[in-house]
Amino acid sequence: MPTTHEVEKQHTGPEEADQHPSMSSHDAAPPAAPSRNPCCLCWCCCCSCWNEERRRAWRASQDSKLQPLPSCEACTPSPEEVQSWAQSFDKLMRSPAGRGAFREFLRTEYSEENMLFWLACEELKAEANQHAVDEKARLIYEDYVSILSPKEVSLDSRVREGINRKMQEPSAHTFDDAQLQIYTLMHRDSYPRFLGSPTYRALLLRGAPQSSHEA
Repeated sequence: MPTTHEVEKQHTGPEEADQHPSMSSHDAAPPAAPSRNPCCLCWCCCCSCWNEERRRAWRASQDSKLQPLPSCEACTPSPEEVQSWAQSFDKLMRSPAGRGAFREFLRTEYSEENMLFWLACEELKAEANQHAVDEKARLIYEDYVSILSPKEVSLDSRVREGINRKMQEPSAHTFDDAQLQIYTLMHRDSYPRFLGSPTYRALLLRGAPQSSHEA
């Protein structure tokens, strides 16, 4: 008949045998592989799971949009084109030279991020590759939507919540509502001031001598 000590060993032995494999397997468990979905629900700037080289390339392309327009004959809008920008904001934004002049004005008002965000959304909508869409959508979020970004654009809570939901499965149209809101903001707020600015008046004066001679 087994002693009390032997009975205790029979009970404790298997428990210890069960514990050690589970602890070692827990310690050795590899991290879950990243999926196409965001690695964190907030999609903030602190995430570092995306390719840093592509991140730098994207931001370099965005920063290049901040450079002054080149001074050349081919880039100079005609007097008629400049005058057409006062007819509607849509005509201004459809004109590459108009967008450039408006962007330079926004820079003086420290709100150029609005134009950069709008341009980034246009670029995203033209993207057909889903992997590129995922990357660009994430970087747009980090650069212009995240509250941690110095270039954060002004969006209401409804639009922000919609973006957060859509970022679970990004598409080329993830930021459509936000882009429209920023477009409307520029139209109502910055555009009237642009038309009265020295920037726009200087462009109008380039065609003034011809019109004054005709008069």
